[in-house]
Amino acid sequence: MRARGVLVERYAPLATMVVAIVAIWYVAAIAMNWALVRDAFEREETPYTISDVLAGTMDAERPLLPAPHQLAAAVYDSVFGYPPLAPRSLVYHALVTLSATLLGFLIGSLFGIALALMIVHSRVLERSLLPWIICSQMVPVLALAPIFIVMLGALGLHGLLPKSIISAYLCFFPVTIGMVKGFTSPDPLQIELMRTWSATPRQVLWKLRWPAAVPYLFTSLKVAISISLVGAIVAELPTGAEAGIGARLLAGSYYGQTVQLWSALVAAAILASGLIAVTALVEHGVARRMGAH
Repeated sequence: MRARGVLVERYAPLATMVVAIVAIWYVAAIAMNWALVRDAFEREETPYTISDVLAGTMDAERPLLPAPHQLAAAVYDSVFGYPPLAPRSLVYHALVTLSATLLGFLIGSLFGIALALMIVHSRVLERSLLPWIICSQMVPVLALAPIFIVMLGALGLHGLLPKSIISAYLCFFPVTIGMVKGFTSPDPLQIELMRTWSATPRQVLWKLRWPAAVPYLFTSLKVAISISLVGAIVAELPTGAEAGIGARLLAGSYYGQTVQLWSALVAAAILASGLIAVTALVEHGVARRMGAH
């Protein structure tokens, strides 16, 4: 009974929020699709009742807002209705976007950690680099993505790498800021104590700064990997890509396939949640190796 009570206490708020969101979603779908379905009946000069319009809002072919069951059916069909590597499979498009996301995340994370190390060990670089790092995020990526694609294409770079570079451009920032905070988090007395023991800067880094920065690192990585996914999707839009979640969004927008568009958004949300969960599992494993309970 106690275990049951703990489970109810833990998951009841989440279940309540899910039920509330689904209920609000159904109400919004009815409200937004009502005029669409009613006008369709009137154009066809078909007699209708309120219940007919209500049923139509739940199964409209091109709704303004698809109902949750419509979206669930579309996602299920896109995932299980085709082979995983078929061009119509949502799994295939998710894998294309995932490859660019992971490569961009790796590049951006390593670049961010390298920048943080330089900033922490040099006051000159801190004053010269940090303002530019902050300013780099003030320009919307939607404006920069076409420029990057054209420039990199002129250099002969096509396919996966340009998308990964845009993804890395977005995700390096939280890693840099988080690691600067992490590397400077040890108490100054601890640093002075290591210096009295004749510790070299490298020893201070590996014995003190790195262990102190690990919690900041994984917090930054959780933010960075979700932003990296956004960057990969945005990078697919100006290229007219034929594969990827961005390509599905673009096709759904062009042809008015709102259900396809929403299913691509759901795939992106599931992919982001999975990536964050994997990062959290790695964080838990590293924490246990470092002696956390």
